[in-house]
Amino acid sequence: MNFPTSLPEIEARIHNLSIEAYGKTRNYKNGAVSYLSPYISRGVISTKQLFEHALNQDLKWWEKEKFIQELAWRDYWQQVWIAKGDLINKDLKQPQSKVNNHLIPKSIIDGNTGIEAVDEAIETLKKTGYMHNHMRMYVASMVCNLAQCHWLAPAQWMYGYLLDGDWASNALSWQWVAGANANKKYYANQENINRYFFTNQKNTFLDHDYELLPELDIPYALSELAGFDHHLQLPETRNLIIDNSKKTLIYNYYNIDPNWHKDEDVNRVFLIEPAFFEAYPINQKCLDFAINLTSNIPEIQIHVGSFDSLKEVVDPTKIIYKEHPTNLSYTGTEEPRDWMFELKGYFPSFFNFWKKTKKKIDHIPK
Repeated sequence: MNFPTSLPEIEARIHNLSIEAYGKTRNYKNGAVSYLSPYISRGVISTKQLFEHALNQDLKWWEKEKFIQELAWRDYWQQVWIAKGDLINKDLKQPQSKVNNHLIPKSIIDGNTGIEAVDEAIETLKKTGYMHNHMRMYVASMVCNLAQCHWLAPAQWMYGYLLDGDWASNALSWQWVAGANANKKYYANQENINRYFFTNQKNTFLDHDYELLPELDIPYALSELAGFDHHLQLPETRNLIIDNSKKTLIYNYYNIDPNWHKDEDVNRVFLIEPAFFEAYPINQKCLDFAINLTSNIPEIQIHVGSFDSLKEVVDPTKIIYKEHPTNLSYTGTEEPRDWMFELKGYFPSFFNFWKKTKKKIDHIPK
């Protein structure tokens, strides 16, 4: 499993995507997942771009619907973040029940829970920056619903390792599993993990019928708790060379779009704000990945510092940036992101959002 950072390799991954197989196998460990999520999260490609790619495939609607629906989930989480802002950092719909602590099981951090598939996936996460989406739900369920940890710290722990870290998708999915953003908690037992991750374990603390899991005491393997620290070394600050007769485009961790104002004669700056990474901590692998992605943008410069410090060098009236919930302190000209549809506002459930989306899709020739 690898995540190249050159644009031709990323485009080749899109071209080689098997959308039909994705719909049939995506929940399995060896399923035909796209491995495109890091590029969506970093803004290199958009959900709209992949949606249009899927529509152009010579497939029946039902063969590509699942892939398109998963793209819609990404837009949905982002719309919730836009509508609710920092409220997504708290229990959104209702308090998480049976919270015993606000830490993380040490065995999760160390990857030695005794559940083979989970431990292997945690090791893979640390090495590659990726964890299968189905496995993310398993881990969240173990942490929140068996170890009775509040979802926030564990969600931050996982986000910090993920190359595809999208705080909206990550935080709100953890809340969904924990029952703070859903009507009930999500549970997975050993039989389910064995089925989708091809293990054959028995007699583990997860080897119970579903109706028994909510009644269990905290398993011994999850009882020791710990905190975490994502170590990050920011690049050294460099002096920017700016021509203030031109516009200045501001890129950041959520916008590394190589086609944004492509071929225009502008200043291009990748902004690394220390305060941003204090609020949303990540590890070194994630930042290095993002910096390497900027190599697809000719003549881009890196600025380490606050947005206000940037305005000391750049004419603030000529700054352009893309809309994002983490950019609320930016000033200048804000431009929209590329969405699948111009469907905005808060929807209390994905089902409501998808119904509206489907109505728009139904008018598109397939």
